[in-house]
Amino acid sequence: MQIARTKEELRAALAPARGRRIVLVPTMGALHEGHASLLRQARELAGDQGTVVSSVFLNPVQFDNASDLATYPQTPEADLDVCRKCGVDVVFMPTPEVMYCPDRSITLEETHLSTVLCGAKRPGHFAGVCLVVNKLFNLVQPTDAIFGKKDYQQLAILRRLVRDLDIPVCLHGAEIVRGEDGLALSSRNVRLTPEHRAAAPTIRRSLLAAREAYRAGKSASEVCAAVVSTLEAIPGVRVDYAELVDAETLHPQTDENRLALLAVAAYFGDVRLIDNIELTRS
Repeated sequence: MQIARTKEELRAALAPARGRRIVLVPTMGALHEGHASLLRQARELAGDQGTVVSSVFLNPVQFDNASDLATYPQTPEADLDVCRKCGVDVVFMPTPEVMYCPDRSITLEETHLSTVLCGAKRPGHFAGVCLVVNKLFNLVQPTDAIFGKKDYQQLAILRRLVRDLDIPVCLHGAEIVRGEDGLALSSRNVRLTPEHRAAAPTIRRSLLAAREAYRAGKSASEVCAAVVSTLEAIPGVRVDYAELVDAETLHPQTDENRLALLAVAAYFGDVRLIDNIELTRS
């Protein structure tokens, strides 16, 4: 496994791989089993002849909250160990100074999908995501890239980025990886208090109950209200949003025959957790 810390080192490491399949898995580090699952899928997709690239970069541009950036866990040596065990060929570990020029003046902004859900609550977040992912696509020039569906809105926006900018990469959405108790794996889970960690699987249980209620004919507002009530009954929990939207447009449904998405963000203390579930009427 090669470790590249500069753009020049990355290009040199990838030079022999040009013309073959290159699969990229972007991460912000603090890798857990969810990331490992993505890396293993990338290894399978690349096959014996292809190359798997993982970026480990805590992107400051996508943080709208300075304290969230400051407290985000960083475990570089453990991250490298995970990458090695999962068969990654090249790990790109740049610093912000390597990724961004001090006088950078170009931004990327998606103006429809990013106006709702997390985008409405975290201004500038998805502009930062689009910028860094576009830079990684330019640097790595992958044939494929894998992103987890836990960040459902992010995946939808990146699909739009690839479509609208004609970027020659195939995006793959990977299913959410959960603990045995149903909690979606997240690097932020380690910051939960023991009490909130024990209560956090209620998010998943509320989503499963919502799925059954939706199938039984409950309205979007009724389904969302039940989720909010369940979660805010937990001491120290505040729901940021619980919204049922069209799974493709991420805006309110206009056709209940289409696939729906119930997305939730909630603060357990000062730790913001997200989760989602796809819904159908039948």
